[in-house]
Amino acid sequence: MAELASLVQRLELAVGRLEAMSGPGACNEGSAGGAVSAYVEAFDEIISGPMSQYYCHSQKIGGDVLKHAEMMKQAFASQRQVLVTASSAQKPADDVLSALLRPMSQAIEEVQALREKNRTSKHFNHLSAISESVPALGWVAVAPKPGPYVKEMQDAAMFYTNRVLKDYKEKDKTHVDWVRSYLAIWTDLQNYIKQYHTTGLSWSKSGPVASASAAQPGRSAPPPPPPPGPPPPPLSLDNSSGHGDSDPISRNALFESINKGADITKGLKHVKDDEKTHKNPGLRAGSGPKPFTSPKPFSSPTPRAAPSAAPSRSAPPVLELDGKKWKVENQDGQQGLMITDTELKQVVYAFKCSNSTLQVKGKLNSIILDNCKKMGLVFDDVVGIVEIINCRDIKIQVMGRVPTISINKTDGCHVYLSQKSLDCEIISAKSSEMNILVPGKDGDFSEFPVPEQFKTVWDGTKLVTTLTEIAG
Repeated sequence: MAELASLVQRLELAVGRLEAMSGPGACNEGSAGGAVSAYVEAFDEIISGPMSQYYCHSQKIGGDVLKHAEMMKQAFASQRQVLVTASSAQKPADDVLSALLRPMSQAIEEVQALREKNRTSKHFNHLSAISESVPALGWVAVAPKPGPYVKEMQDAAMFYTNRVLKDYKEKDKTHVDWVRSYLAIWTDLQNYIKQYHTTGLSWSKSGPVASASAAQPGRSAPPPPPPPGPPPPPLSLDNSSGHGDSDPISRNALFESINKGADITKGLKHVKDDEKTHKNPGLRAGSGPKPFTSPKPFSSPTPRAAPSAAPSRSAPPVLELDGKKWKVENQDGQQGLMITDTELKQVVYAFKCSNSTLQVKGKLNSIILDNCKKMGLVFDDVVGIVEIINCRDIKIQVMGRVPTISINKTDGCHVYLSQKSLDCEIISAKSSEMNILVPGKDGDFSEFPVPEQFKTVWDGTKLVTTLTEIAG
């Protein structure tokens, strides 16, 4: 079945090439002596190589993973169309370029949306690896170094692919092959960019300027808009007269008065001292001639209520056991959250909780805090790992043992260790303001910051990285 799917995908690529050759701009693509269209063929090798293998492994896994693979196929097909356009046309203006990239952007958004809709999926790590790295396809709009951008997105995927390997390395080799084939896509794409698009997407130096309609192959260009109607009649400078003959007269009179120069003030009336308001307070009080009043400052009309003023629909709070997973979601301002009836095979997954405190009793497999703010976590024993992902202002207190605490993409994390957990490994990446508090003999805690800065030097044979301490 996998071989058949690979064959079908190769046939689709062949048909796509024939359509590109028969479509508009095909002569321009071939006229460059193969140099311009060479990078389209090189991109096809990525699709028929690691991309095809990744799709075949996704078919074996099935479910949400296969749905993601179908979306990834569409995203790569949209990018291929952008490359075909760039190989035969000159770079357009920014607004046209945005329209040209819109199908690809929509495909990326669909890939990320599927992950958000399936957070309870048993293949959530698979979906997260794809969702975190699929923005790498946006390299076509990155300059001057799109290659490092793709590498950064690949690194984001590896955080989740490592978890897939950990879960399935000893269980199912298909998932291991799935990880290797998927990461190979981005590795080959980096090599491809380095060879053909080092400083950005290479556009043709000749041919027509690219149009937004090129983003949708096989569809005829939309008909041109109807010609505009006749221009409106010119505005009259003299609103008191409805005859157009007075316009030249009014205009001439205006110019003559301006050309008088200093004599233009001769027609002004002299104001006597007894009529000046700044010398006669009584005039300002209302007696006598009314003083000149400056116009009121402009006040904008009452603004319409912003759409955000309406009550936003927030997901309901959740605290329940779903299979072997304790789900703690959308809790806000809850200081007494507690999970007591735990088992060794269970996990706790807290998502989008804020200003709350969660206490977990007993011994269980793992705990994950995802997208939480100002969250407190107190637990007894964890035999696996405690993970903090995309969080802010988190405080963790370990009462028993935990072998590993992982902090990723988090700003502000305080970890209070117990005497039994002093051998805990702290793994951090892309995080800041991390502090580990170690208990002393008298019960007081000593605070130690986790280093965030490093120094790397070349010693002649390899890179040597050391911590950078800032005195202050």
